[in-house]
Amino acid sequence: MNRRLLALIGLGVLLVLAGCLGGSGPSGEQLREDADYDWNTSANGTLQLGGDSYTAVYEIHNTSQLDLYQRDTFNNREPLPISALQFRYPNGTVVDASAFDISTNAERIRLEPPNRTGKIAYSVEQNGKAVQTATFVDGSYEVVLPPNTDVGVPILSNVAPGGYETETIDGQVHITWNDVDSDELVVEYYLERDLWLFGGLFVLLVSVGVGGGLYYWRQIRSLQDRREEVGLDVEDDDLDDRGPPPGMGR
Repeated sequence: MNRRLLALIGLGVLLVLAGCLGGSGPSGEQLREDADYDWNTSANGTLQLGGDSYTAVYEIHNTSQLDLYQRDTFNNREPLPISALQFRYPNGTVVDASAFDISTNAERIRLEPPNRTGKIAYSVEQNGKAVQTATFVDGSYEVVLPPNTDVGVPILSNVAPGGYETETIDGQVHITWNDVDSDELVVEYYLERDLWLFGGLFVLLVSVGVGGGLYYWRQIRSLQDRREEVGLDVEDDDLDDRGPPPGMGR
């Protein structure tokens, strides 16, 4: 009996690790949430980062379906937890998630838009100052950072793939790729105040290091002076010049 129970538990663990018991994806209520999107985008894929969430707008051409997913801790695919799904027709008409045919399994959420050409937009919760997403469409990409953030210092940020350009427009950094050939985008940014904090910490560490080195050098000099005062630093040549002890001639 115990062996059977252990076998069932082991099978359940394997199924979870394989992604067979993955999440069910976003609910219909989440998909129909309201949101305002900037449809005036020029890239094939545009991500607008907001700190606690980001929006994505993808331009599609002759596309019947779009599979959205993310990677879990074990690098398995699972449905991307999107919300506020919308579609914009080429004539400017915007419809919500009810116009899509949507299906979900353990690995992805599949969107079938009401038209093969147009723009798809959705929102995703964001954790921390980093975004990692698969490139769901081919072509150009643009990522717009929140105000007062940057990626200019490599030690505090990370952007992949390479070959990108940055430009500041109305106080926000725009990262653009003319053509992305990678399977995913990674953007890790920092607050501008973090740069000042990091700079201050660096100056403090340098000051402590210099001060400690100076103190150590002074201690060594002081010890050398004391040794000289008690005659411990007498040269060997000086000893040879003194001659033999009294009573012992050469």
